[in-house]
Amino acid sequence: MNKTIGIGLVGFGTVGTGVWETLERNCNLISNRSGIEVTINRIAIKDLNKARLAQVDIDLFTTDWLDLVNDPTVDIVVELIGGTTTAYDIVAAALTAGKPVVTGNKALLAERGQGLFALSNEHNTPIHFEAAVAGAIPIIKAVQDSFVGNNIESMAGIINGTSNYILQRMTEAGLGYTEALGEAQKLGYAEADPTLDVNGWDAAHKAILLTSLAYGFTIDPQKIYVRGIERVRTMDIEFAKQLGYVVKLLCVVREHVDGTIELRTQPSFIPASHVLSNVNGVYNALAIKGDAAGDSLFYGKGAGKEPTASSVVADIVEAARNTLTKDVKHRGFLPYKDKGELMEIEDTSTPYYVRFDVTDQVGVVAEIATKLADAGIGISGTHSPVDPNNPDAAFVDMVFQLHTCRFGLLKETLKKIESLSCVNSRPVVFRIESLS
Repeated sequence: MNKTIGIGLVGFGTVGTGVWETLERNCNLISNRSGIEVTINRIAIKDLNKARLAQVDIDLFTTDWLDLVNDPTVDIVVELIGGTTTAYDIVAAALTAGKPVVTGNKALLAERGQGLFALSNEHNTPIHFEAAVAGAIPIIKAVQDSFVGNNIESMAGIINGTSNYILQRMTEAGLGYTEALGEAQKLGYAEADPTLDVNGWDAAHKAILLTSLAYGFTIDPQKIYVRGIERVRTMDIEFAKQLGYVVKLLCVVREHVDGTIELRTQPSFIPASHVLSNVNGVYNALAIKGDAAGDSLFYGKGAGKEPTASSVVADIVEAARNTLTKDVKHRGFLPYKDKGELMEIEDTSTPYYVRFDVTDQVGVVAEIATKLADAGIGISGTHSPVDPNNPDAAFVDMVFQLHTCRFGLLKETLKKIESLSCVNSRPVVFRIESLS
């Protein structure tokens, strides 16, 4: 006879509803495969009067999450409300009560995970968080388990579907950034407040989790380099096409020979011939290189109701198995290095594409080129496109392609260039990645 495990859902929005529907639809399949019957016995929400599409017994709802955590019929707590304040309190209370936690909250774990994982260890109660990174792609288990015998040399990925969709529409339909963002919001691919998606931090939080798992030390979010897609323009995308590249919001993680770890998130030019260039829409992909496994690619839907619910349900079943077998295998993150060191962003090196907003006057190119030459930064090409809608405009964009140099040197030089009277605003910088 199958064993029964009770679940408490905290949050019943898009993902919470998806979890309910997946468990309802596939309950027999899950039971047959796992030998476990999973039932949702309690759901904590903010508003009992809010209209809900899922047909759920009203008696399951409560507005008191602590009531849910303390409910004796709840064996596993599933946190799906997001944020880093109340969510922290919920997860901490569940762990203290000895109840395993399933969460997809990447911001919570990236910013406050150290305290929660310590509680998990103290109370011998696991945290499962597959849904925190890349939706339906089982990347957390892959890094924790499948690559356990590998030194991970590098990871590069597209792990934010909203930004990826916006950039795709700008590339394929020639839409401007604002227009593409509006379309994404209408289709439900972007939130009403898309800040964390477009400023790069959603992807960066995920990259922090993966990097911690891969290299064994806790990472301070304030010490990593993050840039979003807000300043990407159609002309940048067109230049990328002409040069044989595609613009993507890219997370790069790389171990260097001195043991330091390079970790950064920013819009980048990636070769059109690379497999990541063909990752479109709300799909995610991550390329991982291990010293034993070699190159591996993980691809799938990185967000959305059902893909995220798929990972949550997988974690629920694993947590249920562990609960029944009394296996308290720690699924969270415990540092296994005394310390690790991130490479300073100023010490990273790539080629660059830099766009300057300048006043059209004699000697502009020479002034900028002189500053670059004085710093020892090589120029591989320059271009000044004309706005077809206003060919006589006095303000233009000047593009420079630069050879590989240390990013710190580039930053210092750009500050000097910004002080030139012909330069009107902060330059826009894209990394040109080889991904080799």
